[in-house]
Amino acid sequence: MTFHRDCKMGAVFCLIFVNIWQVVTGQIHYSMPEETEKGYVVGNIAEDLKLEVKELSHRGVRIFSSGRTQHFALNYKTGHVYSTERIDREEICGWVEKCLLNFEIIVGDSMKVYGVRVEITDINDNAPKFHSEKMELKISESTPTGSLFPLYEAQDPDLGNNSLQGYKLSSNTHFSLNMETRVDGRQYAELLLEKPLDREKETDHNLVLTAYDGGIPVRTGILQVHVIVLDANDNPPVFSQRIYEVCVKEDISLETTVVTLKATDLDEGINKELKYSLIKITAKASHIFHLDSNTGEITLSGNLDYEDCTQYEMEAQVHDGGELFDKSKVVIFVTDVNDNAPEVIITSVINSVPENSPPGTAIALLNVQDQDSANNAEVACSVPGNLPFQLTKSYGSYYSLVTNRALDREQVTTYNITITATDHGTPSLSTSIIIPLLILDINDNPPLFPQSSYVSYLIENNQRGASVFSLKANDPDWEENARIMYSITKSQMVDFPLSSLLSINSETGIIYALASFDYEEFREINFLVKAQDGGSPPLSSNISVTLFILDQNDNTPEILYPSVPNDGSTGVELAPHSSEPGYLVTKVVAVDADSGQNGWLSYQLLKATEPGLFSIGLHTGEIRTSRFFLDKDALKQSLVVLVKDNGEPSLSASVTVTVVLADSIPESLSDISSISAPPDPQSDLTFYLVVAVAFVSCLFFTFLLVLLAIKVYRWRNSQLCDSGSMNFSGVPVSQFVGIDGVQAFLHSYCHDFSLTTDSQKSNFAFPKGTSSNILQSHQSCEIRDPFLSAEDTKSFNEDSANTEVSCLCKI
Repeated sequence: MTFHRDCKMGAVFCLIFVNIWQVVTGQIHYSMPEETEKGYVVGNIAEDLKLEVKELSHRGVRIFSSGRTQHFALNYKTGHVYSTERIDREEICGWVEKCLLNFEIIVGDSMKVYGVRVEITDINDNAPKFHSEKMELKISESTPTGSLFPLYEAQDPDLGNNSLQGYKLSSNTHFSLNMETRVDGRQYAELLLEKPLDREKETDHNLVLTAYDGGIPVRTGILQVHVIVLDANDNPPVFSQRIYEVCVKEDISLETTVVTLKATDLDEGINKELKYSLIKITAKASHIFHLDSNTGEITLSGNLDYEDCTQYEMEAQVHDGGELFDKSKVVIFVTDVNDNAPEVIITSVINSVPENSPPGTAIALLNVQDQDSANNAEVACSVPGNLPFQLTKSYGSYYSLVTNRALDREQVTTYNITITATDHGTPSLSTSIIIPLLILDINDNPPLFPQSSYVSYLIENNQRGASVFSLKANDPDWEENARIMYSITKSQMVDFPLSSLLSINSETGIIYALASFDYEEFREINFLVKAQDGGSPPLSSNISVTLFILDQNDNTPEILYPSVPNDGSTGVELAPHSSEPGYLVTKVVAVDADSGQNGWLSYQLLKATEPGLFSIGLHTGEIRTSRFFLDKDALKQSLVVLVKDNGEPSLSASVTVTVVLADSIPESLSDISSISAPPDPQSDLTFYLVVAVAFVSCLFFTFLLVLLAIKVYRWRNSQLCDSGSMNFSGVPVSQFVGIDGVQAFLHSYCHDFSLTTDSQKSNFAFPKGTSSNILQSHQSCEIRDPFLSAEDTKSFNEDSANTEVSCLCKI
């Protein structure tokens, strides 16, 4: 009931506290009473930092505490800082007069740090307490008055008026309290003997020692003191020192002797036997130190930690066999050793930055701590000097990792930044952490071609859609900033739109021909190719491309002179009879639209009426006489001139030149009028072929008529024979022609003919029939080609011995 009533009073006491905050050198101060419920609002950080509540989460505002326990949290909806648990000041700060909890407010987007201190004010939640509820004192009846005897000391972890204020002793006739004050200001009580003891009257005395604090309400603690009166003992034991002070390192091993207490007693026998004990010691110290009651050695039974406690103070007492005692103070100082390596805590970090970030851009916010003290706690942080980063002091033990020069993703895409924290202890300890950082690309590099210009060659008469040339630009940027699109932007051609001649694959840079090019039409194409990346804004570069069209031997030589007249007549050149060898008769002029060796022309005399009479220049085309004209030479000379180029394969053209031998133009007119155009061998051949086909067709038609007449005639004879009214006695047997005769007729009219390209006319040879004329001369018959052979006639006569038929045949 007392505890709950005190809590209510504490809550009322909390209402009188006003949360005070102020920003001084980047630090905010709050205060709150201890033992408040979880969720107690300490202050409004949004107002203190002059931020909108909605900005807290957007800007990455958060609380960071280096301790193991997070005592406070941030409400992002209201901006309030509130407690996450019930806070006990005595548990956290112990005897420290001013209890402060420190944490930091970190603004993530700007990497700023604001220190926050929360003072935990004390309430009277602890009563004075003795480490034991009972104490026994043995005092000799011969002890003189004025002697002092130590009593157990009460402990009250509260502060100020709430802490221990004094002691009260129950009323009695022999003892009173003597109050003393230590150097640190704390009071302790001793039992003062005011009246001699008499064991024969009273063998013991029961006293009550009450410790009280100054809180509201007052809290107290009680110690039952039982005093036993002993027989006389002349000499009490005496410590060799009134205060034992010793320094030990925090890393000494267990069971090590820390200090040895020594006392002497002048008595003899049992009264000289001494026992040592610790009468004033904290519970924590009792688990770390052990006193051997016989030897007085204090040894280490638990681990020391300078960071946990720097000194231990206790009171020792020695008793002899007669229960006389002495007391001494023992103070053990713990010295620090460099046993804690620095700790680097990343409180805020970004994993990537654009490459155009200016120097001074914050990458990470670090908190560096070392639990040691003095030089062992002094820490130096560093980053490798070859990296474009540095550490700057931010606030307290905070460091900011910032850039110190420009970044370039095209040179280094990622950094693994090693941060090393080294203390100044001996030997020094260090800790390293690695912060990976990705450099983000920006579009700061245009596409570049490896050459300043390009030249390509393509043979004319190419296929449509053929690949002409391939371009490749490089962009050291990344992803979309490095995706290149190609296009043809400008051409120097005026007569032809470039879009109808060439196209380019926008992704691969391959240029295709949309038409079949003709060298004779245009010989080169100049245009610009643009390479543009996909960045924002896009960057681009242009490159000049020249496409030369290479010639192919696709044009035959064209003869300009002599030209063929439009009226179908043949051009004639004159050569005097008196011409000497080398006389220039005429010149064949030809051109070739091709170039190079494809356009080199040579002339050749392919055919002449009089071989050896004329010659022609191989490269000039000049026709000259090779000798003097003779009377036997024909007046009209036909020369066939062949003009061919030097291509592979070579192409050629020919022309016929007619040269008339005459001394003057009037003289040549009569000769020219008698000169007809030379028959065309090909036309004569065609004519004779047509005549031959017509002749054979007529002959075959005649044969069909004869065959039909025979069939009709036989049919009539058979009708007459059957009726018995017909008589063939008047017809000679040899004049009948049968089927076999028809066959002979066909054989007799088989003929051969032959054609030659050089002959002026085609000759037909009609062979004479091989059979002899078997027709009787009973009647007048003109036979140009016999129909029947001798065998056929004989066979026919045998078959028709009783029938006589005559036929008059003329072909």
